[in-house]
Amino acid sequence: MSHALHWQKSTFSDGGEGNTCVELAATSPTTLHLRESDTPDTQLTTSATPLIHLIRGIKSRR
Repeated sequence: MSHALHWQKSTFSDGGEGNTCVELAATSPTTLHLRESDTPDTQLTTSATPLIHLIRGIKSRR
């Protein structure tokens, strides 16, 4: 049985109902799904460790 994902918007979104944000959903403590709100059918599935490395790299401008 397939369940719908509960998507959460980034806190850095513009706050409106527009399609300008990154959304995240978790299907388990170790499986995360990301999508851009303007292309909701395209999703990236990863675990926490690679996502943490990506965020740290972006924050440090690497």
